[in-house]
Amino acid sequence: MAKKVKFGIGFVTGRPNVCRIVNSYYKDILEQVKRYKKEVEVTIFILFDTSYQQGKRKEFYNILPEVYKNIDIKYITPEDIGEEVKMLVARQNMDIDDMNFFFGHGHAKGRNTLMYYAIKNSMDYLLFWDDDEYPVAVLEEKDKKKWIKQDNILKHLNYMDEEKADVTIGYHCGYISPIPYIDYTDDFNEQDMKDFIEAISNDIISWESIREKMVKNNGVTFADPNIASGNDAYEINSIGAGKWVAGSTLCLNLNNEDKIPAFYNPPLARGEDTFFSTLLGNSKTVRIPVYHFHDGFLKYTEIMEGKYPKTLRKINVREEKVKSRFLSATMGWIKYKPLLLYISDKESYRQKIEEMNAKLEETIPKLNKVFADDCFTQLIKELEEYDKNVETHYEEYKRTNEIWKRLRGLIF
Repeated sequence: MAKKVKFGIGFVTGRPNVCRIVNSYYKDILEQVKRYKKEVEVTIFILFDTSYQQGKRKEFYNILPEVYKNIDIKYITPEDIGEEVKMLVARQNMDIDDMNFFFGHGHAKGRNTLMYYAIKNSMDYLLFWDDDEYPVAVLEEKDKKKWIKQDNILKHLNYMDEEKADVTIGYHCGYISPIPYIDYTDDFNEQDMKDFIEAISNDIISWESIREKMVKNNGVTFADPNIASGNDAYEINSIGAGKWVAGSTLCLNLNNEDKIPAFYNPPLARGEDTFFSTLLGNSKTVRIPVYHFHDGFLKYTEIMEGKYPKTLRKINVREEKVKSRFLSATMGWIKYKPLLLYISDKESYRQKIEEMNAKLEETIPKLNKVFADDCFTQLIKELEEYDKNVETHYEEYKRTNEIWKRLRGLIF
């Protein structure tokens, strides 16, 4: 009898919205794996952090009884993590500081913790799925929108097998960045926006991509019809310092443990997928034709019920929570950009930091006026702080993968 394929789906989450995703799509998940050539056993891992939005713990347990009957649901609680750390220190002689540094909550720590538990539970593959993404693609066809359901499990299974991949990554459509639509004025024009985006830009966010979306589609990214129909997979090659992937619709082949690095982000920053990407040089990484719709502002949750909007509107700066979401994202980006620059090009590092700072100094007072708040001034202070500590963060980046190498030796 052929061995079952054990497929893990991982949610690192701070929002109870994760329960709606699981409840809405579990039937579709089961239907997809039935079409795979081998028998597949699915396990959903949920690592939740109540501190993210000060939610109540019980809100993360609203999974329907029928889901539990059909899919193995494994929660990773703070108590689980604490006991695992104690065990590793007592029985495996691991260092307590290293364990607390590696495991826990946060963008990178959460993914590392989930990856560790998936391996301990003998998963063959692990798909990271963010709590604000839905497995559908939206296409623009003349004056209407066309929605296509996506086989977000089956595609990863097929291409992992066919391509003998270590990592597979899909595509995103929808509101793929939390940058709201900003109407230009004499006080804040397109050049100001360009300078600001260039200052905070990274491997995912660039002025060219943002400008095209804002000018043509009110900030929305539409799916490519050919890709949404399941065509055009290709192997990703290194560009500069990495093979760039995103953190969701990201699937790992856990059978190839030496080809799967750990995640890292500087304290309170983002960039966990970026620094993961910088360590994929020897890993076969394949871009596969499957989409997730990113509902970056959680304005279209009805999609989970199969209710597809006829229009996708501008997300305006004055809408509730838009400012805080945008500020939070830009803070996360600005905090990890110094380390990305340091890893990518140490020789030009100081020059690029100075250019960033000059653009922020020029544009942030104008951006503050757009939002009627001085909150964005903090970005300049954060850049200074994370620039000052970039060498410390670089050592932590290396330390994370040294710890991961030792842990892999224990669990494989």
